[in-house]
Amino acid sequence: MPQLPSIAPAEFVAWFRSVAPYINAFRGCTFVVAFGGEVVADGKFVELTHDLNLLASLGVRLVLVHGARPQIEQHLSRNHIEGRYHQNIRLTDEETLQCVKESIGRVRLEIEALLSMGLANSPMANADIRVAGGNFITAQPIGVINGVDLLHTGKVRKVDVSAIRDRLAFNEVVLLSSMGYSPTGEVFNLTLEDVATETAIALDADKLIFLMEHDGVHDRRGKLLRELTVADAGKLLAGKRTLPDDVSMFLPCAVHACEEGVARSHLISRHVDGAILQELFSDTGIGTMLVESTLNTLRHATINDVGGILKLLQPLEEEGILVRRNRELLEREIDRFVVLEHDHRIIGCAALYPFADEKAAELACLAVQSDNRRHNYGEALLKHIAAQAQALGLRKLFVLTTRTAHWFIERGFEEVDIGQLPAQKKSLYNYQRKSKVFVKAL
Repeated sequence: MPQLPSIAPAEFVAWFRSVAPYINAFRGCTFVVAFGGEVVADGKFVELTHDLNLLASLGVRLVLVHGARPQIEQHLSRNHIEGRYHQNIRLTDEETLQCVKESIGRVRLEIEALLSMGLANSPMANADIRVAGGNFITAQPIGVINGVDLLHTGKVRKVDVSAIRDRLAFNEVVLLSSMGYSPTGEVFNLTLEDVATETAIALDADKLIFLMEHDGVHDRRGKLLRELTVADAGKLLAGKRTLPDDVSMFLPCAVHACEEGVARSHLISRHVDGAILQELFSDTGIGTMLVESTLNTLRHATINDVGGILKLLQPLEEEGILVRRNRELLEREIDRFVVLEHDHRIIGCAALYPFADEKAAELACLAVQSDNRRHNYGEALLKHIAAQAQALGLRKLFVLTTRTAHWFIERGFEEVDIGQLPAQKKSLYNYQRKSKVFVKAL
């Protein structure tokens, strides 16, 4: 039997439970995963099959799109055929097309063989991946660009959506090559990114995932941008910065996919073992995720948020940082709360308790999930609560804390005596906790 990871049982259980929301969310979803021939040439596809098998076993509907650029280049070199390009697009004549077909055929056969593995004592044990292929992509020639006929180099004209969905409905993994066919029986050499993007759009896929050389998109200082909106990505592409070749190739495709309705596009490194799992089953991921607009939502809490808020507050209550609130109390006071969501998961909350007679309000239960505290979400919640208090005509905001005094001081709060609390709050003050009182004028 497989052995558990070499971590403490409690940590393993906590981790396993933490991925449950993703498992529930991904079941029945359609993911389009695109990777170049380098993944196969470097022997990395064996590791990738383990991750794909896991996704398939969790009920994810997979469409794989593979390229074969290094294999094609090698085949051309062996046959002493010079590869010709025009504006960075391969010119595919008859000789080149023959090399393209042979190279893609060999890569496809190797992929199908590796997906068929079922070795005992391996991640592929008991795997039952059935691979489906066919003439799902109708293509057309790119034609003549600036006086140069690109011949058998084409682009996607149509995706046979119903045929692909039929295969996915039978729990088969659909494997697409970077080739397409015309109604007249011609074969066209397509690009990996064109096939993947147009397929994801046509299927209204939930995710489009590109495996590439770099680990994602970086800012000018070299920091990985883990989340990008379509608007921000557009500004990046329109700027004067020189981007790595693979980013320049895949980022516009990811943007186009999101603009056309694909929920998420991901750019991740092909060199990291388990990159897809780390990207999809963690809050921060390891690559760059593109979305139409920001995933963060700050809103009023509802009764349906009680469970998420309790889970968020529990660690802080156990440490004595926050006063315990049971479910019944929280349900009664839910109208006092706001929550911060990230991709439909509650990662922060805060509550406002007004004391109208004294023109004051208490900020309570300010909490942010530990993995997200570096993103200034706490400050966003504070500003939102302060704005709410001001809208009610209140003049000061106070907070009671035992551990986070400096955080509030840095944001304009001043420590005051307990006597400055509103009379009703002062009568409820817990002298055993010895909480410090901080006030900020609004």
